[in-house]
Amino acid sequence: MKQETIDRIRKFTKDREWEQFHSPGNLAKSIVIEAAELLECFQWNDKEYDLQHVKEELADVMVYSQNLLDALGLDADEIINMKMTMNEAKYPVEKAKGSAKKYNEL
Repeated sequence: MKQETIDRIRKFTKDREWEQFHSPGNLAKSIVIEAAELLECFQWNDKEYDLQHVKEELADVMVYSQNLLDALGLDADEIINMKMTMNEAKYPVEKAKGSAKKYNEL
């Protein structure tokens, strides 16, 4: 995410004094709630959906995710790169390519 976008999220939250409500638990719950709303966009049809609604719900998930990163003092790039390194070891290309099997089934 661009720094400008992150700064905009932070300003929006600060201007409304919402940090007081942003405990890690509350933010994690909010992410799950918004993710469920995103999933609802595809509830009855995976091919026909309202893209605008999908964008809005996905944005909500991402905003709450940035708020959780801030609440925990984490950096998105750092934790994503750490996880990608773990996933690359867990799912080597030569075993996982084209397969939906879990790492312990490869």
